Amino acid sequence: MALTRDCHYHICLEENVALTRAWNQQKKTVKTTIYKRISAAIALLAMSFLTLPALGAGDAEQGRQLGFTCMGCHGIDGYRNAYPSFRVPKLGGQGAAYIEAALRAYRQDTRQHPTMHAQASSLSDEDIENLVAWIGSTERVNDEITAESAAGVPVAAACIACHGAEGEGVIPQPPTLTGQHTDYLEYALKQYKDGTRSGTVMSAFVATLSEADMATLAKFYGSQDGLATLTQ
Repeated sequence: MALTRDCHYHICLEENVALTRAWNQQKKTVKTTIYKRISAAIALLAMSFLTLPALGAGDAEQGRQLGFTCMGCHGIDGYRNAYPSFRVPKLGGQGAAYIEAALRAYRQDTRQHPTMHAQASSLSDEDIENLVAWIGSTERVNDEITAESAAGVPVAAACIACHGAEGEGVIPQPPTLTGQHTDYLEYALKQYKDGTRSGTVMSAFVATLSEADMATLAKFYGSQDGLATLTQ
């Protein structure tokens, strides 16, 4: 009987080891597939970005005058969007190329928000360039997240390649996330998830996230020092 129990034990142990190895390999394969898809999406987005109109120099003073309308929401600390309820994003220190891309997307209604579409639809290319020159006249804030500082948030591992200290040279320029309102970040992630906001890279990445993951990422980036409320 003792020999039988020993044999049974070793057989079960070997089966458990085999199952564990198979599971680990499966997880590794899934992770590799996700990263490959994200990398391919980044390449596609970079190619499509090259077809966008080049960012002109713009007139910061003209942009400041146009920007009085923007200040009604983006210039009030903690101002909230009525429905759905979230604090409007901070723009102080945000990257100029990203601001331009966002305004063009709102104008084309490929990024949906009734108020922003109404505002952006009246803007010419020159108006956008001037607004970008004004908003970009303050020093840009960069995401300084590293693998070490994000070690306690595993879900952020894929984010820091673009939204981290090593992502400053990424083209197209990703938005700065550090210091952004947590509820706005979570809202944006959910938009990528349900398809109401388009973005090849983000759509591919967010498809792998749960609601808990999105909340964790928003809290992590929102808790950092970074962006500020827009000022005249």
